[in-house]
Amino acid sequence: MQQAIKLIENYYQAFNNNDMDTFLSLLTDDVVHDINQGDREQGKAAFTKFMEKMNHHYREQLVDMVVMANEEGTRAAAEFVVLGEYLNTDEGLPEANGQTYRLPAGAFFDIRDGKVARVTNYYNLGDWCAQVDPQ
Repeated sequence: MQQAIKLIENYYQAFNNNDMDTFLSLLTDDVVHDINQGDREQGKAAFTKFMEKMNHHYREQLVDMVVMANEEGTRAAAEFVVLGEYLNTDEGLPEANGQTYRLPAGAFFDIRDGKVARVTNYYNLGDWCAQVDPQ
């Protein structure tokens, strides 16, 4: 259990440090990524492409992190707050002009061989839209 918690803490520390090499090294090659309110993608290459897109459109830091894991260390969950800045307009979303947002979020993980084998992310897209486009 403690190894799983440490893995997820390292995963998010690398994210917060914008250390994509370390971040991606913590994934299995066949990682499954359930995108919030979107599709399921598989493989480290797809995840890398997703992160490149995200880093182009958004600058984010995750705070108030709580990580939990099952006794076997095969599943974990994290709850946190996303502090973000909307940098470049993402297709199908409101226009970006540097808006900031504060968004509760969470993620669920499968862990295999000391790496993240699945990550399922959740946040309230409606809340995010209301913060960046309060019309």
